[in-house]
Amino acid sequence: QVQLLESGGGLVQTGGSLRLACEVFGRTFSTTAMGWFRQAPGKEREFVAAVRWSGDNIYYTDDVKGRFTISRDAAKDRGYLQMNSLKPDDTAVYYCTLKVTYFSSNYYLAGSWEYWGQGTQVTVSS
Repeated sequence: QVQLLESGGGLVQTGGSLRLACEVFGRTFSTTAMGWFRQAPGKEREFVAAVRWSGDNIYYTDDVKGRFTISRDAAKDRGYLQMNSLKPDDTAVYYCTLKVTYFSSNYYLAGSWEYWGQGTQVTVSS
């Protein structure tokens, strides 16, 4: 059974930085990608970033390009989301997710990912 555990959330001022980590337990060789989504109160869960498990391709939503960096350490079964220049609009619960099926163009849809962590709160104060 695959389990994901996020850490690193917290309270930060505008312009600050946070680094989220995602530890994977029970990962299988069929893993194709790791991603991060976020959900603000009253809003739908939205795509933030994704990286192919092979490391070949990385994807970001436009809002975080140039500010966030996704990475993964395949040897340690861990992933990271470095978040810089944070803004109040970045406030949300951030979820780590893992895909074990074919990685296709619908990666930005939450329903296309199979495993999810419990989420970690990120709050950016103005």
